[in-house]
Amino acid sequence: MAAEEIRVLVVDDSAVVRSLITDSVSATPGMKVVGAAEDGRQALEMLDSARPDVITLDIQMPRMDGLATLDAILARRPLPVIMVSSLTTFMLEVGSDFTR
Repeated sequence: MAAEEIRVLVVDDSAVVRSLITDSVSATPGMKVVGAAEDGRQALEMLDSARPDVITLDIQMPRMDGLATLDAILARRPLPVIMVSSLTTFMLEVGSDFTR
């Protein structure tokens, strides 16, 4: 009996980053991209129909940022979320605290 594929929802406002993550996940045996959203609101709209096992979630996005989206996702359906981001203003503000 073959193991089921891990269903992944990719959420990032950057089309380039969405494409990179989608391509990487799709190329990984045992994983399948079940949707890609441009922001948190779109991700929440897709959550029930896509039925992901895990979500990759950008932190800085328009309309609804990643942290607000994370709270909304976990309130609706607790599941693993991988926070993905390049540079954020939060990291610029508190970055030195993470080196301790």
